[in-house]
Amino acid sequence: MKQRIEDLRSLINYHNHRYYVLDSPEISDEEYDELMRELRQLEAEHPDLITSDSPTQRIGAPPVEEFGVVEHPEPLLSLANAFSYEDLAAWHRRASNLLGGSYFDLVCEPKIDGLAVALTYIDGLLVTGATRGDGYRGENITQNLKTIRSIPLSVSKEEAPPRFEVRGEVYIPREGFKKLNEERAREGLPLFANPRNAAAGSVRQLDSSITAKRPLDIFVYGLGPVEGKAVPDTHWEIMQWLKSAGFKVNPNIALCRTLDEAEEYHQKWLEGRESWPYEADGMVVKVNSIAFQGELGTVARESRWAIAYKFPAVQGTTRLIGIGINVGRTGSLNPYAILEPVHVGGVVISSAALHNEEDIHRKDIRIGDTVIVQRAGEVIPEIVKHVESLRSKNAKEFSMREKAWEIYKKRKGIGDEVQPPDHTICPVCGAEVIKPEDEAMHRCTNAACPAQALEQIKHFVARNAMDIDGVGEKLCQALFEKGLVKDVADLYYLTPKQLLGLEKMADKSVSNVLESIDASKDRPLARVIFALGILHVGEEYAELLADKFSSIDEMAKTGREELLSLPSIGPKIADSIVAFFRQKGNKNIIEKLRKAGVKLEKERVAEAKPEKLPLTGLEFVITGKLESFTRSQAEARVKKLGGKAGSDVTKETSYLVVGADPGSKLAKAEELGIKALSEAEFLELLNQNTS
Repeated sequence: MKQRIEDLRSLINYHNHRYYVLDSPEISDEEYDELMRELRQLEAEHPDLITSDSPTQRIGAPPVEEFGVVEHPEPLLSLANAFSYEDLAAWHRRASNLLGGSYFDLVCEPKIDGLAVALTYIDGLLVTGATRGDGYRGENITQNLKTIRSIPLSVSKEEAPPRFEVRGEVYIPREGFKKLNEERAREGLPLFANPRNAAAGSVRQLDSSITAKRPLDIFVYGLGPVEGKAVPDTHWEIMQWLKSAGFKVNPNIALCRTLDEAEEYHQKWLEGRESWPYEADGMVVKVNSIAFQGELGTVARESRWAIAYKFPAVQGTTRLIGIGINVGRTGSLNPYAILEPVHVGGVVISSAALHNEEDIHRKDIRIGDTVIVQRAGEVIPEIVKHVESLRSKNAKEFSMREKAWEIYKKRKGIGDEVQPPDHTICPVCGAEVIKPEDEAMHRCTNAACPAQALEQIKHFVARNAMDIDGVGEKLCQALFEKGLVKDVADLYYLTPKQLLGLEKMADKSVSNVLESIDASKDRPLARVIFALGILHVGEEYAELLADKFSSIDEMAKTGREELLSLPSIGPKIADSIVAFFRQKGNKNIIEKLRKAGVKLEKERVAEAKPEKLPLTGLEFVITGKLESFTRSQAEARVKKLGGKAGSDVTKETSYLVVGADPGSKLAKAEELGIKALSEAEFLELLNQNTS
């Protein structure tokens, strides 16, 4: 038993160092809590084995000397944990018994997953900011904390005590954390495991200019020592005073009269935790009366008058057995992790999202690694990071090309003697896979790929594509599942007998559907190009391509360089078009459309002298949201008056129309000296030129 206690202490101290000092945890909070729980239980059973340096007798970790050390006038104590309503009720009973059965209110608030700090004000000015450290001595991070805009640098001297301390939790909001990691990924820097570590690493920078660039925020949660002025009698009143003094108090703090009300609060925020703009791992429940708090005091370096009522864990540690690939409905190749089953947040997880190959390599995740798994959004599990200290020498790096070939080979029963292709292929259909410039995803280029055919069919029949009335999502699903339509061209070969065999299809509805399909054969070339679902070719680019080329065949024969010479066509779109027409499956679809009578060329019209329209020769680009009409409606009016509607600001752009919340196009227009029009000016220009 003694050896197990010593092993637990050594292990917990190791993880304390990684969590508090290095800001790089290797196990989940739940696993850490379990280690502490076991140690506490063993020490309770063998009190003679408790030592002063045991982790159960500490509050945090020693401060780092480089920052300078601050002695806390009153210890920043940690909280005991409740993991169930029974735990909470037991704490409540103990507190009530110690108070002689007295009734007391409770104050509840989210337990922010950040870094505890103490802010000292003298004569209304912030003079010191420190971390919790070991609870008695913390790191002096005053200059870093002064960069956080939600921390007041001064408060009213008339209302504030001559000297007082405010305690709070510094954190990084979810959105800020996401952007911070995206920036670090672009710079090739290690990613933060979670917002708590990002916040801790940010406020503990030796260079405060780095801290100033981080999206830090704070919620204050109480008062420390106060000199020279009486404080309110309840914690609730103290929080209201702090709020009025200019400190940021969590708006979700609540006064609960009973334990049942506290449980309702807990359930409410547990269910909605993923909608919060910040990470929280539970709620803090406090006795409201300050007098009762003093009477209850502390035990084992924890406050008796408060407890952390934890949410179920959202992280766990397990082993990555392998990596598979799914082909998404839009042709994207999506790698996923195959895991040894692990309990996280009340469910068993055996697979997790890996996003894309770049993300796998950026996180340096390898097959065979021990990894930290997180339930993102309480639904989709994802791998946060690998545990470096547990990496096997046999851990294998992932290759999209090798894995896709391995899956395809197994699916088709291909022997090992067959050499793999010199490019990445789709693991489902074997077609060429492309990875467009500035995109993270690999994509299958085959519109007939079984993994994406259904979505292609839905896109093809849509109102802004071939506009086949009566063929909606449910009918597309039924046709695909019955094997009647395997690709978009099969729609034109449907028979009345086939349709009558489907649920809810009578003679009249069958007749209407077949008439709609037949009518779609005469759609303009731009509609056909858009309906084919070529990656990155939206309605606007389809119009541009239809203006340039007389037919699908001419477009299919065009090389990359000629496509790049077209206005607004960049490498990403050019590569996508070339790859599309290179695929045999796509060529077969086009031939089936041709045989069915679908027009694949522009309608020939007798040459006539073009009418000079008011906006002929002018190109308009729209940025931001317009109030008077949608972007497509605005562009339609421009085209009706002879103008062109562009998507990007170039030297050819005549005017930039600026709506609400404009993007980067405005800055580019200013750089090129292109005139910007407000929505009102744009409307006036249109109305002046409309007869």
